[in-house]
Amino acid sequence: MDKSPYSKFDNAELILRDELAIDRTILANERTLLAYLRSGVSLIIAGVSIMHFVQFGWFLAVGLFCVPVGIVTGIFGVYRYRLINKSINLVRRQLPGVLKRESCSS
Repeated sequence: MDKSPYSKFDNAELILRDELAIDRTILANERTLLAYLRSGVSLIIAGVSIMHFVQFGWFLAVGLFCVPVGIVTGIFGVYRYRLINKSINLVRRQLPGVLKRESCSS
């Protein structure tokens, strides 16, 4: 009873179902990157617009706050994408040779 419930999956080769799950994960990772970039660009545009049209009071502070937050959001999105992509590639290397050949030929 000491065995982990997932011990039967240790060192097992991936099957086609797992390959398709990895493909869905790659697409989800790309969508997440695009969402981060869209949010970052929106924050930068909002900040610049606020600073352009209102040059006094707390609106200026909000505009000055939005620009660096947008830049940090974009950088964080790219960093997260690369980190997750690296993990996905490590899992993908475990695929058996048959599935690698099939996916390359199509």
